[in-house]
Amino acid sequence: MKLRKMWAQAVCLFIGLCVSFSSCISSKELVLYQKDASGKDTIALATPYVSTIKVGDVLSVQVSSLSPEATAFFNPYTAITAMSGTTAGQNSQTASMPYTPGYLVGEDGQIELPLIGRQKVAGLTNTQAAVQIRQKLLDFLKEPTVNVRNLNFQISVTGEVARPSLFSITNEQITLPAALGLAGDITIYGRRDNVLIIREENGLRTFNRVDLTKRDLFKSPYYYLHPNDVVYIEPGKARVANADRTYQTLPIILSALSFIAIIASRF
Repeated sequence: MKLRKMWAQAVCLFIGLCVSFSSCISSKELVLYQKDASGKDTIALATPYVSTIKVGDVLSVQVSSLSPEATAFFNPYTAITAMSGTTAGQNSQTASMPYTPGYLVGEDGQIELPLIGRQKVAGLTNTQAAVQIRQKLLDFLKEPTVNVRNLNFQISVTGEVARPSLFSITNEQITLPAALGLAGDITIYGRRDNVLIIREENGLRTFNRVDLTKRDLFKSPYYYLHPNDVVYIEPGKARVANADRTYQTLPIILSALSFIAIIASRF
């Protein structure tokens, strides 16, 4: 009977300590896009972000025309990509990391294309660059079409999210909520009212805060993310409090269990 009583007390102690770990988190701190004082259900959207080509970008330039044989000459990377995906005997690591070739934008803002030579593309949008390249190709191809993509449009999502990682954005446009969705959303311990966006602008690195609990986010210049943006979700007070309690109470729990084990061994 004494042994059962002691085990019951130990279980109660353990449950009490576990309960003490949990800190109260207001539901208002977790709800996103809350109404403001006006209570409006309609809000103007931020202007969609259109990236421009910069020095150091890696571009995919795909050319097509009415003559597949002539077109192949302007797509030297297509064959390389196909070979990299079908090479026999390659290991799993190589297979999971396919070769993604492209044209590097040099310090002079130019890329060098087959036959038509160097083309200045820095400062242009992908659409503008495609139009420029197409004009040059008219001397060699009949009815050419050109598709230009940025291969190194990447963002990082770190901190209190389910899956922090570096993400490559193939369509070159992504919103902050979509980026958080890729990362598995913010954990219950993450602060939603003070999200940090680190951005490179005009040779400077800026640190900006966004409140996800407010609908003003949709008008924010940080609603649409830019290449190389870093999104950081900082831990809230509950996370810090739980960590502190764990370090403080874990030795007590272990000591209590050791004491119970010693007493139990005598019966």
